[in-house]
Amino acid sequence: MTFQPVIPLSGFAGWRFLERTMEAQKTSFVESIVIKRATEYFAEEISTIRTAEDLVGNRRLLEVALGAFGLDEDINSKAFIQKILEDGTISDDALANRLTDKRYRQFAEAFGFGNLGPRTSLSSFAGEIIDRYETRQFELAVGEQDGDMRLALSLANGLSDIFDQNLSDDGQWFSMMGNPPLRRTFETALGLPSSFGQIDIDLQLETFRDRSRATFGIESFSDFNAPETQETLTRLFLVRSQADGISSLSNGSVALSLLQSSRISFG
Repeated sequence: MTFQPVIPLSGFAGWRFLERTMEAQKTSFVESIVIKRATEYFAEEISTIRTAEDLVGNRRLLEVALGAFGLDEDINSKAFIQKILEDGTISDDALANRLTDKRYRQFAEAFGFGNLGPRTSLSSFAGEIIDRYETRQFELAVGEQDGDMRLALSLANGLSDIFDQNLSDDGQWFSMMGNPPLRRTFETALGLPSSFGQIDIDLQLETFRDRSRATFGIESFSDFNAPETQETLTRLFLVRSQADGISSLSNGSVALSLLQSSRISFG
């Protein structure tokens, strides 16, 4: 049985509670039977994997591999994942480089099959992937209790992945825009509608920059590396998301009341 995170409150108050209890809750989660069994098997077997085909052919290993990058839903897309891994990231026309979601690029780089060769036999590799897997699975478990809390929890790790890459300022913004959980957090915190992603990509970049400068006082994306800026971003995301939820609920209640009234009037 997997430990279920405890989040007794929603919004920023719930986030504060989760922050205070994070270490203990995550420890209990990663020590649960299901997670422990998955990570122990990965640690024992991943060094035997030499090709992308080997990996996608072993479902237990693939679950951990995909889960480490938040790509759990692709577990049955074996041909697609094999292509991602075999193409690597060196060539501009590699599949991972052509996808909007940059998590596939991180995944392909981590395993290295299509680049300089598999990294699976490196002594540090299993621990590297397991650490990511445990973190992402804890985020998923938190999300089952509160979706907004999962996005808030994934913010620091998502930003860290961007800062670990040698990217220009534009590249960092585009990487954020290509990471669905991060993008959702930024859009909500900055008051941008979900349809915002349909406009010209360069205009999206300009809007993200302008809104972030006005809201957080930043000059470049790297300023989000500051803990205090991340905390402000998290708080604003949770407050606005909760307010949007209350507004939707209120609108729904009004619509229900009008429907009930019409039934009384014309029934």
